Amino acid sequence: MSAHERADAAIDASRDALLALSRTIHANPELGYEEFISSAATADAAENAGFTVEREAAGLATAFRATAGSGRFTIAFCAEFDALPDVGHACGHNIIAASSVGAAIGLAAVANEIDARVVLLGTPSEEGGGGKIDLINAGYFDDVHAAMMIHPWPTERLEAACLAVDHFDVIFTGKDAHASAAPWEGRNALDAFTIANVALALLRQQLPPGDQFHGILAEGGSAANIIPASTVVRFMCRSVTSERLAALRVRVNKCFDAAALATGCDVRIEELGHQFSHMVSDTGLLAHYRREAEALGRSFDLDDAGAPLPTISTDMANVSLVVPSIHPLLRIETNGAVNHQPEFTAACVTPSADVAIVDGARALARTAIDAALDEPLRQRLMEARA
Repeated sequence: MSAHERADAAIDASRDALLALSRTIHANPELGYEEFISSAATADAAENAGFTVEREAAGLATAFRATAGSGRFTIAFCAEFDALPDVGHACGHNIIAASSVGAAIGLAAVANEIDARVVLLGTPSEEGGGGKIDLINAGYFDDVHAAMMIHPWPTERLEAACLAVDHFDVIFTGKDAHASAAPWEGRNALDAFTIANVALALLRQQLPPGDQFHGILAEGGSAANIIPASTVVRFMCRSVTSERLAALRVRVNKCFDAAALATGCDVRIEELGHQFSHMVSDTGLLAHYRREAEALGRSFDLDDAGAPLPTISTDMANVSLVVPSIHPLLRIETNGAVNHQPEFTAACVTPSADVAIVDGARALARTAIDAALDEPLRQRLMEARA
């Protein structure tokens, strides 16, 4: 048997465990940095497969590093497992975690003979916090030569357009008062949000393509007859590069400042988590991934037709700027649903999702084997991290 066939066989032998892991994570949706059940289940799956597991990596309760093999060429697979508020696993992180565990198991089966080392990283809080950035800062990617993961999506794509993104809260503080008896005694923090929202809506007319912002009213008062003294708005700003994002934030912040000035309120901005960067996919790794995915029956007609790339943001983008990386989108059947919808949540525990777990594991493991055996690519990747 070839190295690819032995990797496939190891993944096939672990299929039941991988699908069980996916279902455990899906049935226990946990928010970022609080994925205690999901992280433990993922780390346990790696440990049961013979990996050496370091829990609480980088001092994070739900991060871990699992390793196998003793070769010189180190390949990391990233396992995400956090969920979204209200809609649970509407981004399919249960599929991501299970496929990354499967890929690590497949590569571990042949790691020593191809002079490779396997690292499986449990990366918490992709939905806003940025656990991968915590792991970067703590040095967990320092000895990694290539990093990979797949992401479930309604269509098959080699990559997405990953926008740099900031997450932040805007807190307007005014003065409460009786809304009927003495409204003139108050300073309405909800009015400040209204003015900011109008200013932002007008600003959208002048934004260059790729600049975005969106938000929700997280706190807007307690009773209709009390002038709200505090309003909390949760926002995200995105742009095509971190530099463009910084310029956008200057304009957006002025809208909040103007709203505070107009209403006599104070305004404070609290940054949430880390800034996610734009992403640079490694073309050599991506070419191998395409060939291996196509061998499994996957097709990339939309990429070949030049269809616009879907726009997302992810902390895997930050990884790509320090380690050669790929983050392809793997199709599951969603019946028209898109990520972050409840219908997508339901689609992530279907027969199509199960197929995606195994296909994703195989495609990633095979891509890692290809990279290890492609001498010019291997040398380039190793030299990039020298």
